[in-house]
Amino acid sequence: MEPLEKDNLDKIANQVFAGRVVRKDLVRNVKVGANVPVFVLEFLLGTYCTGDDQVAIEAGLKIVNSTLSENFVRPDESTKAQSLVRERGKHMIIDKIKVRYDSEEDKYWAELVNFSHRYVHIPEKYVTQFDRLLLGGIWAQVTIRHMYDEEATGKKSPFWIEDIRPIQLASFNLDEYKQGRKEFTTDEWIDFLIRSLGMQPSEFDRRLKMLYLLRLVPFCEHNYNLIELGPRGTGKSYAYQEISPYGILLTGPTTVANLFYNMGTGKMGLIGLWDVVGFDEVADLQKMPKEIITMLKTYCESGSFARGREQLAAYASIAMFGNTNQPIDVMVKSSHLFMPMPDIIRTDMAFIDRIHCYLPGWEIPKMQIRFFTSNYGFVVDYLAEAIRDLRKYNFTDVIDQYFSFGTHLNARDVKAVRRTVSGMMKLLYPHGEYTKEELAEVLELALECRRRVKEQLKKMGSFEYYQTSFSYIDNETREEVYVGVPEEGGRGLISPDPLAPGSVYCASVDTEGKVGLYRIEVGMSAGTGKLKFRGGIAGSMKESIQRAFSYIESHKVTMGIGQEFDTSDFHVEAIDLLSNRIPADSGVAFITAVYSAIRSHPVRPGVVILGDISIQGNIKPLSSLIEVLQNTMDNGGKSAIIPVENKRMFLEVSGDILEQVDPIFYGDPITAAMKALGLH
Repeated sequence: MEPLEKDNLDKIANQVFAGRVVRKDLVRNVKVGANVPVFVLEFLLGTYCTGDDQVAIEAGLKIVNSTLSENFVRPDESTKAQSLVRERGKHMIIDKIKVRYDSEEDKYWAELVNFSHRYVHIPEKYVTQFDRLLLGGIWAQVTIRHMYDEEATGKKSPFWIEDIRPIQLASFNLDEYKQGRKEFTTDEWIDFLIRSLGMQPSEFDRRLKMLYLLRLVPFCEHNYNLIELGPRGTGKSYAYQEISPYGILLTGPTTVANLFYNMGTGKMGLIGLWDVVGFDEVADLQKMPKEIITMLKTYCESGSFARGREQLAAYASIAMFGNTNQPIDVMVKSSHLFMPMPDIIRTDMAFIDRIHCYLPGWEIPKMQIRFFTSNYGFVVDYLAEAIRDLRKYNFTDVIDQYFSFGTHLNARDVKAVRRTVSGMMKLLYPHGEYTKEELAEVLELALECRRRVKEQLKKMGSFEYYQTSFSYIDNETREEVYVGVPEEGGRGLISPDPLAPGSVYCASVDTEGKVGLYRIEVGMSAGTGKLKFRGGIAGSMKESIQRAFSYIESHKVTMGIGQEFDTSDFHVEAIDLLSNRIPADSGVAFITAVYSAIRSHPVRPGVVILGDISIQGNIKPLSSLIEVLQNTMDNGGKSAIIPVENKRMFLEVSGDILEQVDPIFYGDPITAAMKALGLH
């Protein structure tokens, strides 16, 4: 074992959280030869391998290894372990212990999982002392005595529990944890948490660190619904198997009685016993009874469910994990990001709308050796207790101190974002000290993860979910900040499906031949005919839209939209599909989008609108067609609305482009709008 050269973060951690930290390389080295949960392993390492003395650490490792070899019961060695207890008369084992009450005998029986015995005598004092024995069980060091049960009148068993020492913290002081957090800067604390998960923070950028921590939010937030879909091998379910003893991971189908409530025994299911219930392969939900999905949908919304005549409540968070079998750009182009989900959920928009956070699993790299840290991190059991203790507190209102929400977030969106922010703030700032900028960072991530859910609902074609221009407003400056979704922009894709009314594609070319490709989205609210800009619009593009808005204002009667125009305000956002920041002359496209929004009529699928409008209302043709039409074809466009003045340029356009993209000419903006909507 190589001695560790401590860095500054190691020194702070050992000083502030003495006895609560462990070297993660020791954990990995022992873990290779012992199939035990990390929190069990780190409990032993934290007991025997503390301090800096290399000789003491080596000696401690020998004790840990011998303890595991002599006392840890492997499932396939249960008979051997039972025989050992009989031969010795008494033996200490490391195992998971559960307790159940037998009403017929008026007696508690203990079950030792790997020891593989369901009838072990247990003194009632331990049942009273460790209540989680009845709630799913705990890992513990258990001393078992062998003694024949001659006097028993019911079931007989030769095994008696003499002592239980939980492999979980005996006590936890949250104030001590909060006080310790104050000794770290935010960057140091984030890195320390990443190390506590066993990874080396220097290998990841800030966003990736935040995504790793986002996985822990269900553990510190009540009734939180998270989904993560991504490639295999990225550690999606790691926290639910190894980090915390308070989460359970389902790896196959289950029943309503097991998951919710058993009406025969009158006992709560997993939802009532655990802090988090994870579904490892979300595709397995397809094999479960439809009743489970129906009840899960109700539970994900309200935290309660009906079983028989009872209306029951629980606090468990729900986490769903699944594997994507296609590259993300293919999923974005051909379908939506919930396609890997089973049929029973994929088309259930009400169920999907209950998800608070869609974590982009495709951004997380597959685990590699270089990602693992050899430095100090929290003993995971201590971290698990801290996170669990923080579940009792509510951080959902921290946003209101500095920010408010934009108009596109409905009540369910706001609830989801608040929950995500609350969970992340508990992880990052449990002591309650943070800056406005730090809160904004967390808020933007929360908005993005909820918007990802909403964008997929919009793709499924429901007008109800059309408003996805999520934003937050600075209470002091009143500045509005729009938060996008990375995979939706920057893909350069023109959907072959109809867009919602008010949405159009537009493109133009600059003097250097670079193409700007945008999706213009116009929303309406009750008002007095005002134009309000949202995200992604500035400079020449903003001026172009303002000229177009003036044109609509002066031609509203001719267009037959006078009344609707005067009683509405128009909100416009531009999504840069190529992420190249090339502004697009989008006057005619904007006029079309407004007309589409007012008429509640979508434009034709795959159509791209070209051309701008002058201050006097004249059409401004493009300086070149080749680049724009090539880009339109490459990104899936089927037709282009083109100023008639550009017709002479068609001699320069290649035949293969003309085979793919149908040209549709117009001489004035109203004609362009009518043709784009298929009304002319």
